[in-house]
Amino acid sequence: MTNIQFAKRLQPLKSNVFADMDRAKAIALATGREVIDLSLGSSDLPAEAHVIEAITQSLGDRTTHGYLLFNGTQGFREAAANWYEQKFGIKVEPQTEVLPLIGSQEGTAHLPLAILNPGDFALLLDPGYPSHAGGVYLASGQIYPMPLLAENGFLPVFADIPAPVLAQSRMMVLSYPHNPTAAIAPLSFFQEAVAFCQQHNLVLVHDFPYVDLVFEETGDWGKGSRGAEEQQSRGKSLMPHAPSLVPSILQADPKKSVSIEFFSLSKSYNMGGFRIGYAIGNAQLINALRQVKAAVDFNQYRGILNGAIAALTGPQAGVKSAVTTFQARRDAFISALHRIGWNVPTPQATMYIWAKLPSPWSENSVEFCTQLVKQTGVAVSPGAGFGKSGEGYVRFALVHEPPLLEIAVERMAEFLH
Repeated sequence: MTNIQFAKRLQPLKSNVFADMDRAKAIALATGREVIDLSLGSSDLPAEAHVIEAITQSLGDRTTHGYLLFNGTQGFREAAANWYEQKFGIKVEPQTEVLPLIGSQEGTAHLPLAILNPGDFALLLDPGYPSHAGGVYLASGQIYPMPLLAENGFLPVFADIPAPVLAQSRMMVLSYPHNPTAAIAPLSFFQEAVAFCQQHNLVLVHDFPYVDLVFEETGDWGKGSRGAEEQQSRGKSLMPHAPSLVPSILQADPKKSVSIEFFSLSKSYNMGGFRIGYAIGNAQLINALRQVKAAVDFNQYRGILNGAIAALTGPQAGVKSAVTTFQARRDAFISALHRIGWNVPTPQATMYIWAKLPSPWSENSVEFCTQLVKQTGVAVSPGAGFGKSGEGYVRFALVHEPPLLEIAVERMAEFLH
């Protein structure tokens, strides 16, 4: 058999938190377990009817069946720019400052190819979303993990980054509301990040898929931290155009000097399987990402873009309904955890619960998750799969209705006791 030599950049991609849990779920199913899957943040809610109708109407139009080049995406880019301007009050140029993407993950994974030379550092959140690291590895870059600690409100401390690392760094990736911790960040934090990146000549990337999954009432996630205090005391007054406690990075960098932000229709509009997202930001960064994208793929089917236009420009009641649904699930799940003695804080955003593991599992999240699904059929994501600083935690995705979530907690209670 031929000895095929693979690139070294594949080595760090061998381990993936979702792939690992998928194998564990398959084993549980093979033994006859009924699996309650809380490991993957894929919404179980349907896309809205007017979105589906726009896609359906497109199918019968033969002019939508061919390749779609950049100029053919103008309608979608205009809809995205208008959506952003209405939400955050910042002017966006659709021709040069917006780029359609096959989900925001495509953008975060491909942008490092446009920014990093081999050996350059990217500053990433730890824990953080796996594709952020994957894109850096594919670009042959190095990763400096910025630890996220509960005592800091799960916000990184820029002053802790070593000077030699900064000297070799080209980009920083942030993402708030945060996956997996569900933490949020105030505008003052983003202003600090923009100033830091301007000072050190860094590209500032903000992954923003949970822009709408925010619960307006104040939770207690990170209470007492600098992040939570500023959010509660200053957030609304500093963000007149934002609908909640969640700002856009461009509110801290309105001239788009160093920043690019990634959006997805997967969470707000329940369109994860349609693979549609977009980037907004610095025109040079948008153009660089467009160059990478042009070498990899064309755009999505035009009908999907028509559906996305309908989502962004049409009735927004479905977004509000989704937020209400996830808030009810959050409250039911948190209450059930508290009843079994697992006290976790209530997050203010996302579809996740980030829970510190009790003893004896506090330093072995992978083993906890493996044994939990094996013995109970409840699948969750180990914190260690999101980075070294995620060890000692697990992430629950609230992708089922409250009765099933409560059954999952009952099973976990038996497992823990």
